This record gives sequence, structure tokens and C-alpha cells, in this order.
Amino acid sequence: MTYEQTLKYLYSRLPAFHRIGKAAYKANLDNTLKLDEYFGHPHESYRTIHVAGTNGKGSVSHMIASFLQEAGYRTGLYTSPHLRDFRERIKINGEMIPKREVTDFIRKHRDIIRSVSPSFFEMTVALAFDYFGRKNVDAAVIETGLGGRLDSTNIIKPVLSVITNIGHDHMDLLGDTLEKVAREKAGIIKEGVPVVIGETMQELTDVYVSSAAGRNAEIFFADERFRCVLDDNINIKGERRFEIEDLREKNRITGVIPLGGDYQSRNLQTVLQASCILRRSFDINENCVIRGIGNTVTNTGLKGRWQILGQKPLVVCDTGHNREGLEYVIRQISNIPKTGLHIVLGFVSDKDVASILPLFPRDAEYYFTKASVQRAMDEKLLAAKAFGSGLNGNSYPDVKGAVKAARRNASVSDMIFIGGSTFVVAEAI
Repeated sequence: MTYEQTLKYLYSRLPAFHRIGKAAYKANLDNTLKLDEYFGHPHESYRTIHVAGTNGKGSVSHMIASFLQEAGYRTGLYTSPHLRDFRERIKINGEMIPKREVTDFIRKHRDIIRSVSPSFFEMTVALAFDYFGRKNVDAAVIETGLGGRLDSTNIIKPVLSVITNIGHDHMDLLGDTLEKVAREKAGIIKEGVPVVIGETMQELTDVYVSSAAGRNAEIFFADERFRCVLDDNINIKGERRFEIEDLREKNRITGVIPLGGDYQSRNLQTVLQASCILRRSFDINENCVIRGIGNTVTNTGLKGRWQILGQKPLVVCDTGHNREGLEYVIRQISNIPKTGLHIVLGFVSDKDVASILPLFPRDAEYYFTKASVQRAMDEKLLAAKAFGSGLNGNSYPDVKGAVKAARRNASVSDMIFIGGSTFVVAEAI
């Protein structure tokens, strides 16, 4: 099979959450454990770092992978979802898995795939772990897909677990309260393995502390040790200077981050705390970490995080798609000088837009649209819901048309923002 035929085979046979939503979610690890047994537990041959959380886990995973690369380690990186190419999910030192590796994997192991009938995500995890093992990586940064306790990645015994934060997302699957969601995320904490918590939320502290204590795991709250301030100015490349105060060591750390979002201040605190713990397992120093942060995009190919797509008018896209993530993004938009604001907006059909749309400014011109995936919310339905929240604009059947209309209507001193859904951002990029 060709690479394109292989992907078609995978999507046709295996349920994929990013395409059909919660119908693809399996609340157990049975298939994952069967596949892991078949492949001989490849993740045991290299060190892993496990990253979970509602927001920020992608950025944190990429920054950790980047500074490990800067320290000279051959580093695997597993993330999801992808933006444009399936192979973005599986990288070694920033290089996507070759197409031949994907096709050969499916051809060689088609019998076990037929026997187990895994979900798309379960199969992808097996592919990643096997690929990293065969290519002799020194370390792999593994981002959870959804939740933690029952996530397919949660068969590893990492050297460090990281939970960035907890927010209102996938609560229909993970629990109807933040405490229940936190317990699911805390399921990645392993016996004797230290865990870093990115953001302290007083109502959830007991969940983390008790989970860590029950597994004899040291626990570190990143925002209790580090305080990060981002410079207000973003250069034409989307870079910002940062200063981080280490409250314990009483010193300051400065550098540049190529990810322009205000929310990266919290992610930087998490990354710095993680780097301190990882020095127990890897030969890394502060210079490696600062270089790694500054070279995150170059080293890993990360896209879609407050990514600047154009100037005059300023065009920015961001993959933030839940209440907490969008609050940061919308606040940052409001602080940017501009004469007019144009927002290209689309969501997936299972998103609780009733709680999200009121966050958006009413003085913007909206271009409601639909990404070309099965889960996408109909653009006319979204427009109707948005009108109910006082948001005005027109609907467009595809992202390309919506972006083209926004560019046509915007003056050079205006701003265009593209977001609401990872899939909308992917098509805009």
C-alpha cells in the first residue's frame, strides 16, 4: 500500500477521536496492553517523560523535548492531534516518522491489528513506542491524548510525570467536576516517580497530594518555586523575551521563547520545574534548557500556538479551544493595538459553545466556518448560536473561504484571529 492508502485504511478501520469524537474513546487499557505485549514492551528500552493536562501539555512536551535535544540526547516526541500530517504525532529530534515506516508497520502487523481491533489512538501509541525503540532513542516525551488514568500512553514507567493544569474540557468523559477530572489526570502518577504540577488550584491540591502520597511520589508545584514574566513586545517572528525568578535559589533566568501566547508564562514555569527534576536522570544544565526553549519551533516543528501568519494586517492563529485556554487568548487579543478585529471561528460539534461564545468580543466582525472533518460543527448552526451571544458576522462553508473573506475585509492596521478548533487552525496554516 502507498502511504495515502495506508492512512485511508487506518481511518476506515479504526475509530479516531479527532474525527468522530467520544464514540472512539475506550475507558480501559485492554487493547493497549495486548499490543504492548505483542511488541515486547518497547517503551522499557528508553527513558520517558509523561505529560498530561487540559491546556499547555503540547507546548510543555515540545519544550522539554527541545532542551533534551540541545543536551545531545536522541529524543522521541509523541503528541496529538496532528495539524496537517499524521506523522507530526511521532518525531525523533524533530523529524517526522518516515512514510515508509508507517506503511511497513501496518503491512507487517496487520494481523494483530485485525485481531485486537484497536482505536486509531491505541494503534498510534503502539506505532510510536515501537518506532522509538527500534530507532534507539535515549528518551521520549509522551503526551497523553485524553485524560490520564485510562489513556493509552499510561502503560509507561516514566522518570517524571507532569500535569500542566486542569480545566473544563472533555468533562462528559472524564467527570462532571474539576475534582473528578483532576483524579483522572493524576492517574499518570506512578509509584516512586516524581510529579510536577504546573498550576496550583487550591480546590485540587488535596487530589494531587493524596495521589502522590499513595504512590510514594515526590510532588512539586511549579508556580510555588518559579515566577515568569513575559515582555509585552512580540517581534515579527512571534518571539518574546522572558524573565523567570527562581524563588528558592534567589536568582533570575532570562531568555527568548518563540511561542508568543501570554499563557506560555505558566508553561515556562512548568518546564523550568521539570528541568530541575530531570537533572537527576539526564546531564542537562540551565544553558541547555534556555537554548531548548528558544529553539522549540526549530527543534520540534511546533505550530499553532499564537502563530503569526501575516503582518499588515496582523494575522494570528491559536489552537486554544476550551474556556480556560480561550480566556487567555481573548485577553491577549484585546490588548493588541488595532483599528478593527476580524475573527475566523469554528468549533467541533460536541463543544459546549454556550459557555465559550460569551467570552468573545462583540465589537469584532465574525467569519463562522467549518473545518473539513466529520466532527466539525455546521457553520450556520454556529452562526445562529453566536448571534444569540451578540456576535455578528457571516458563515462560510470552508476555512479557506472564511480566511480569504477576512483578509479581503481587513485594513492593514486591523487584526485577524483564527481559532476555536485545532482543525480550523490546521487548515488555515
